[in-house]
Amino acid sequence: MIIARKNMLSLIVRLSLLFLMVGCEMPKGPIEVILPPRQRDMQQEPGTAAAVGRFQNSAAQAPSAVDSAIELSEKYAQLSEKAAALKLQNHDIINENKILKEKITEYQLQLKQTSSELTQANDLLIEMRLELNNWKTDILGFRNEMRDADQAQLQALLKIFNLLGGEVVENTEQIPDPNAAVADLGKSK
Repeated sequence: MIIARKNMLSLIVRLSLLFLMVGCEMPKGPIEVILPPRQRDMQQEPGTAAAVGRFQNSAAQAPSAVDSAIELSEKYAQLSEKAAALKLQNHDIINENKILKEKITEYQLQLKQTSSELTQANDLLIEMRLELNNWKTDILGFRNEMRDADQAQLQALLKIFNLLGGEVVENTEQIPDPNAAVADLGKSK
């Protein structure tokens, strides 16, 4: 406050000297100087008292610079620990991610190989099915020829029985079983 008053007074003196040098007239009456109100004057006025009290209370409640520095250093230490833990966690996650990427690459190679093997197996199965169908067609086509061959063989056996002196009874109702005929041949010997 004292410094402000000194500055104000020196300003007034300089301005008045400046006016004197320029040639202006000096005021005829006394000069009224308006200074900022003192602390005790502010306490008497209700509006200014609240403003002063607000600043005084905040100054009284505010921690000192040392307390602030200690508090900030504690917060910094906590945040540093959290940052270190997060860095470690990030490092672990990055390593796990690399391992998972390697596994994915390996599994993709296995999947490609399995897919190609499956495609080959399907192609082979289709080819075998076609061959089986062709074989069935061939067998069914030769069925009548095979029956004719069996019939000719049976007639040849009947002729052999007749030549050997065997008696053959022809029964058209029963179809002779070729296995039974072979079994009968084994018994007659």
